[in-house]
Amino acid sequence: MEKVITPYQDADRSKKAQVTEMFDNIAPSYDFLNHFLSLGIDILWRRRAIRMLKPFAPETVLDIATGTGDFAIEAVKLNPKKIIGLDISPGMLEVGKKKIQKKGLSGKIEMILGDSEALPFEDNSIGAITVGFGVRNFQHLEVGLGEMLRVLKPGGAIIILEPSVPKRFPMKQLFSFYFRGVLPLLGRIFSGDSRAYTYLPESVKAFPNGKEFVAICEKVGFSKCTFLPLSFGICALYQLEK
Repeated sequence: MEKVITPYQDADRSKKAQVTEMFDNIAPSYDFLNHFLSLGIDILWRRRAIRMLKPFAPETVLDIATGTGDFAIEAVKLNPKKIIGLDISPGMLEVGKKKIQKKGLSGKIEMILGDSEALPFEDNSIGAITVGFGVRNFQHLEVGLGEMLRVLKPGGAIIILEPSVPKRFPMKQLFSFYFRGVLPLLGRIFSGDSRAYTYLPESVKAFPNGKEFVAICEKVGFSKCTFLPLSFGICALYQLEK
């Protein structure tokens, strides 16, 4: 049986409950840490992902595991009629709502509390879906992917960004040192949650990256699944179509 990686390793609580608590705990420092620990490269990854969705011209964009709304805000460049950011963490959503209001985007982006494994949308109703660094936090991966497939319009596309483990020297060694040594230390200092940034490398290592993840997406029923390594393999960009 495959081991389930959870933030607090609490056998009495579901992964979903632990992930919710973790993101509620780190919400106030999340934006700073996200950009600081990635050296700002995460911003470039999102921009590239949104450019890949432009040919699909979606009228509605759903950002799953939206967190504080960075991907949803970037999706404004697609000029859709509506952008919906969905997350399981009330704490992250509160930070995101304030940021969106400050940017004057409250009329364009709606932030809602919701479960990625039980999306509150009709079949074939969403033109494009984005997920930034959230799929590996799903409690049931295939259920979450199946929900995305269900609500996506035929001809629509999904873009997923996930950290991945580089395969080649010297990036593999540098990444391992930073991800397992430096990142958890800095994360603990700035977020106050000793487990959140230890869970991150553990969950990335356990996640089925690259071709393995593509195979799961094909099994779920997506018609076209491709992936592209970014920044020497420290991130993977997946494009799924229906």
